[in-house]
Amino acid sequence: MTVFLCSKCGAAITPELAELAAVPDVSDDDRDRDKETRRAPSTVPRGHYVIDPEPWGPPYVVQDDQEDPKPAQSRGPVVCRAQGFVISAGTRHTVLVHPDDAADIRPLPHGENSNGCCGPRGGEGLNRACPCGAPLATLAADCFGPYELHLDPVRTYAFSR
Repeated sequence: MTVFLCSKCGAAITPELAELAAVPDVSDDDRDRDKETRRAPSTVPRGHYVIDPEPWGPPYVVQDDQEDPKPAQSRGPVVCRAQGFVISAGTRHTVLVHPDDAADIRPLPHGENSNGCCGPRGGEGLNRACPCGAPLATLAADCFGPYELHLDPVRTYAFSR
């Protein structure tokens, strides 16, 4: 079992979690979304974590294939900006956890990086902080994307018992 801690203050961010071998496939069918929040099912079940090998968040770069664009990041929507369709060139190996498994982290002041329709999209960078104030995670919880929490692999660290 593994606990994730804040690199700045050492506080536990999660309870003990068991590692999954791979990022689970999650339905993106609208019928599987929560009827009230419109959130997708969580990518990772409670009590577990997985290392996401794919890039997540900013910076974004223009995709080579503008005729057949891919989602901007894994489990996310296609994103078009002024320069064309973009794809994440952000942090790899983020730690994916169920958002409820990091209940004590808080939004950054003034909702920084938390734009979205029904919740933060998660594509703007770190938007959650440790109670000590250190930014350390990105919550994706909008009605059209995945429902997951990415712990930054530099701003958090694992402790296995």
